[in-house]
Amino acid sequence: MTTSLDEARRFLSLAADDLAAFRALAALPHIRPAIAFFHAQQAIEKSLKAVLFARGEEFRKTHDLYELADRLAKAGFTLPCDADELAQINPYAVEFRYGDEIIQIMSREEMDAITMRMLSWAETTVGRLQP
Repeated sequence: MTTSLDEARRFLSLAADDLAAFRALAALPHIRPAIAFFHAQQAIEKSLKAVLFARGEEFRKTHDLYELADRLAKAGFTLPCDADELAQINPYAVEFRYGDEIIQIMSREEMDAITMRMLSWAETTVGRLQP
């Protein structure tokens, strides 16, 4: 039987994989930024979900970073990013992925920094919540 802490650890591992995929794809000049940025959004999403799992919080299946961040805020957590950053990242889950336009709201470096900050925060938070 998988415990919520096991699931949190699994999601942290998946988030790290998505961060690696983002970095690899972002380095390729022929790849549209939205394709690479999707993986950064996924790393952030999975980081948020890892903390929710570690806390034993229930949440619906969603890609909405606002909804996940709101659940964490209601549980007393302070995130290392703000609503403006989430607003820039949230559309990469679905909207930008299926378009053929080149839409880039932030630089690769900014996305990398935010994603790393979120994953590091989630790893530290999950580590503190372990029994």
